[in-house]
Formats: sequence, C-alpha cells, structure tokens
Amino acid sequence: MSVTERIQMVEKIWDTIDRTQIEMPNSHEQEMDKRIERYEKGETTFTNWESIRNELHKDKTTASIPPTARQTF
Repeated sequence: MSVTERIQMVEKIWDTIDRTQIEMPNSHEQEMDKRIERYEKGETTFTNWESIRNELHKDKTTASIPPTARQTF
C-alpha cells in the first residue's frame, strides 16, 4: 500500500471517531483558559499568515519574526 493510500485509510478511520467522546486533557483546558483570558484582557496580538510568510521569504540574513507574531506563554 502506498503512503498516499495509507494516509487516506487513516483519514477514513479518523472520520469515524465521535469527537464528542474524546476528552480534552486538563492541561489543554488550562492552556485554553489562559489564552482566552489573555485575549479578553487585550494582551494577545495576532498576525496573519501572509505577513508571516512574507517575513520568512525575506533575505535570510535580515529575516526576523515580527514582534506581533511572538508570544510568551
């Protein structure tokens, strides 16, 4: 079976899983709560993919991640 065929098979299996039966780990829920809180306080900024992609495609010697894309957790 080719890699493509195996991936398609896994996708079909994944699609049969009832996502309501999957429990989110407590650590993930805590992280989500923390991020929502930071968003609600206005402490989070977002950068669209186009801006990040353009920054990454600049000359490698001058490229840097824009401050708005940096996130401390």
